[in-house]
Amino acid sequence: MGNCACLDSSARVDSAQSLQNCSGTLKNSSKTSISSGRSNLTFPSHSDKSTESLPTPRSGGEILSSPDVKSFSFNELKNATRNFRPDSLLGEGGFGYVFKGWIDEHTLTAVKPGSGMVIAVKKLKPEGFQGHKEWLTEVNYLGQLRHPNLVKLVGYCFEGDNRLLVYEFMPKGSLENHLFRKGAQPLPWATRIKVAIGAARGLSFLHDAEVQVIYRDFKASNILLDSDFNAKLSDFGLAKAGPTGDRTHVSTQVVGTHGYAAPEYVATGRLTAKSDVYSFGVVLLELLSGRSAVDKSKLGVEQNLVDWAKPYLGDKRKVFRIMDTKLAGQYPQKAAYTAATLALQCLCAEPRLRPRMTEALATLEQVQAPKTAAKSSLSDHQTVSDSTRKSPSRPHHSSRNRKPTVSSLPTPRQSSC
Repeated sequence: MGNCACLDSSARVDSAQSLQNCSGTLKNSSKTSISSGRSNLTFPSHSDKSTESLPTPRSGGEILSSPDVKSFSFNELKNATRNFRPDSLLGEGGFGYVFKGWIDEHTLTAVKPGSGMVIAVKKLKPEGFQGHKEWLTEVNYLGQLRHPNLVKLVGYCFEGDNRLLVYEFMPKGSLENHLFRKGAQPLPWATRIKVAIGAARGLSFLHDAEVQVIYRDFKASNILLDSDFNAKLSDFGLAKAGPTGDRTHVSTQVVGTHGYAAPEYVATGRLTAKSDVYSFGVVLLELLSGRSAVDKSKLGVEQNLVDWAKPYLGDKRKVFRIMDTKLAGQYPQKAAYTAATLALQCLCAEPRLRPRMTEALATLEQVQAPKTAAKSSLSDHQTVSDSTRKSPSRPHHSSRNRKPTVSSLPTPRQSSC
């Protein structure tokens, strides 16, 4: 979807996730397999024994009945994308190809390029049964969920062997492109916090829904940005309904992307909302550091962002060492330490010690507009000078780093995190 995150998600589903249908809850098989987005590792399998298979719908009308989502014909989407011409291609991923298209805002019929409403059309590769199950999951979740921080599903096509999804177009593409693509303009501090807040709002909405939704593939490539850098979550193919009743978790085979998946989920297959919180901590760390979760071009511990950064996150005298050098020191020290402390808490090895997403959101909102701003001293908001920025991979010979005055900040749980 629009230079979209779905292009970068290569984790696939072999059988369906539990989803919420307009007519009620469909209980499905949750057997899944994972190939990581960047390293092609296979995680251990953990199956849910009390599941039923997902019936294949015979028509588009059986997939979803919603006045907000249109069932497109294949010819309509061919016309909207100029017959899926190469110059309409936005990108390619494990699911298939994404094309740019144009439709009338009111009738949703194809119009000339440059007029009407811009859309992103995701076309499933015909050889993928796995993709069909992801496709069903995404239609059912995004077809029902509406929130400013979730990408909008305009419609879908289910015709013969054709499986397509139609989304709102996100002109700024994915967060991953802005952080890691060579030549990309560095995101300023305020924009990074804005993106983190938008993503946190999206996750908070899912976790606090009447029927909890665990996103399960939260990563920078699945966060899309509109023209004002408002963040929206995309690619719900791996989403799963959370535990109900007195259950504490959902048991499933492990899916997701290497570097983002919570360690206890990888080890046991026990999925909770706190698994998403861990993934959020990784992305927050990416926003702070400008480094990707896994980078095979680096050596030793620096290949894994969490392993490399953790020793510096809870110390206000050392946190500057993990900050993105592309920021050129232009960030408030107190805010950076607060965000780093939050990242550390989200990355706690013990899931119960991680904050809820609503708590993480509240902390980030305080970073964006602290209530005590008027009382803060100038030193709280000084930027880090070039002379004090050091890389942890380079020797440093002085402890004379500026120490920001910090008050009312969450305390890292050093013993557990």
